[in-house]
Parts: sequence; C-alpha cells; structure tokens
Amino acid sequence: MSKDLLIRSSDRIFVAGHRGMAGSAISRALTAKGYKNHLKATRRELDLTESAAVEEWFKNQKPDVVILAAAKVGGILANNNYPADFILDNLKIQNNVIEAAWRHGVRRLLFLGSSCIYPKFAEQPIKEESLLTGSLEQTNEWYAIAKIAGIKLCHALRIQHGFDAISLMPTNLYGPGDNYHPNHSHVMAALIRRFTEAARNRTDEVTCWGTGSPRREFLHVDDLANAAVFCLETWKYTPEQDEAPFLNIGTGTDISIKELAELIAIATGFKGAIKWDTSKPDGTPRKLLDISQAQTLGWQPTISLKAGIESTIDDYLSTIGIQ
Repeated sequence: MSKDLLIRSSDRIFVAGHRGMAGSAISRALTAKGYKNHLKATRRELDLTESAAVEEWFKNQKPDVVILAAAKVGGILANNNYPADFILDNLKIQNNVIEAAWRHGVRRLLFLGSSCIYPKFAEQPIKEESLLTGSLEQTNEWYAIAKIAGIKLCHALRIQHGFDAISLMPTNLYGPGDNYHPNHSHVMAALIRRFTEAARNRTDEVTCWGTGSPRREFLHVDDLANAAVFCLETWKYTPEQDEAPFLNIGTGTDISIKELAELIAIATGFKGAIKWDTSKPDGTPRKLLDISQAQTLGWQPTISLKAGIESTIDDYLSTIGIQ
C-alpha cells in the first residue's frame, strides 16, 4: 500500500451504517483493498441518534477514520408520510457522529450525502456549485435539508478547526442490500420487486407511479463503494484548488423511468402491460450529475446499468428465498 495514501491499512475504520446498502458495500470494498481493521456497531449496540451513547462509544473505541453511511432513507411515499422523522433522525445521526469524530481526534471522515440536495430545476447536468441556488423538490426536502446540513457541518469544522472531513454526493443508488419494501423503497428496488412478483404470478399488467417521463441517473452501490475508498485514499480537499468541499458521484448518464421500467420488465421476464398512474407524483423532472470533478481525480464507474439490474434482481430473489 502506497505511503502517499491518506489512510493506512492499520487504521481503525468505523463504518457507521455497515448493515445498510451503502455501508455494507463500502465495508466490502475496504476489505478488498486490504483495510481489515473495521469497527462496527449495530443499531442495538449503538443508537446513533443518542448523543451520549455516541460520545461514549467514540471515547472507548477511538477510530482513526469514520465513514458516515448511516441514515434514515426512503422513497417519495415515505418522505411524504414521515417528514419529521426524516429531518430529525438524520440531523441527530449526522450531528452526533460528525461532532464526536472531531472531538475525539478522528483523522479523516467521509460523509455520504445525496443528489437530492440540489434545486428541483437545477441546470443539467448538475454541478457541485448548484447547491443552494434554488428551491428543493418538495417530496424529499426534509431529507435533503438534513443532508445539506451535514455537508455544511463538515465544511464548517474544516474551516474553523481544520478537521479533515470530505463529503460525497451519490446519485440514485441500487444493488445488493437494497430495501425492497413495497411502500418505503426507492424506485429501482420498488420496480424490481413489482415486476419480479408480476412475472412469477403471471399478472396481466403492472401499474407504476407518475407519468414515466422523469429522467434519473442510477449508480450501482459497488461503484459508490469504490469511489468512497478512492476518495478517502487520494482526495485532499483544498479551497485553493477545489470548487466545492464535496464531490458528485454518479455515471454521467440518465434514463427515463418509463425506459427503466421496460428494462426491468425484460430482465424479470414480465410479459404483460405497463400502466402509469398519473395521479401519483413524478418528483424532480430530471436529476443528472456532472461528475467531471471526480473523473479529473481519476475515478470512473465500471458497472453497466444492464448488468447492475440483473445482479440486483438476483439479490432480490435471494432475499425472498428464490435462487
């Protein structure tokens, strides 16, 4: 392992949220790169919304590196139904972990944000500088505001105290470990479940939310994990060189929800009709990230959408006991 890397193989690395889709993928990527000294804590062992518990855990465990992948997440329905939970829980988790990391001498921290931080009608593809230049999409503004606060807390601690905290803004994630809940999942997982069940039950039609016209960018979670390790190892944010204290992580390409549904229908073997319930919200019309800053550093995604969808369908089948 190169001496020039910003993290070391001997570092005690805490992946907060290691059981989630992003956290588990990052843990796998760290292990594959030779970082095996992981600190882990389940929700039962450590409630990240409890500041005293987090403070005590950091005092005892003394991590060198922290990756904050823990968050309360969900799709449009969950965000609409539980706005207070989404802003309160995420603010508590972020504030507790980031402040404790700074106070207990963590050498390097990575915070995972979300592309929903950007204005609903931001110029496409979205550059990092678009943050706070317009109003947010209302269906997930509670989550977005919490994530913006996390970015700003990391930046403020860097400015005032020199704390080495960096942030990544991934686009829509999917892949192994996703949440396939019928009401609280994101669009990719929801469609995979719906079409897989329809194909198995030989249903005549599947109804999807909205018009199908919004365009979305999808990143396999293993690509995000590789980006996280790459940035921890190599990206040292400097105000003189970098335009923003965080990086967009995506694929640089997007697809309409209608096209996505058709791809998933083919991959699952669904033969029926696809109907669209236009009484349901579409969300942001388009959300494509400009990933040129990450590419300039030397990172590129490697997993195609087709291959990613197929592997995620396999993951869903394994979660319901079919393989």
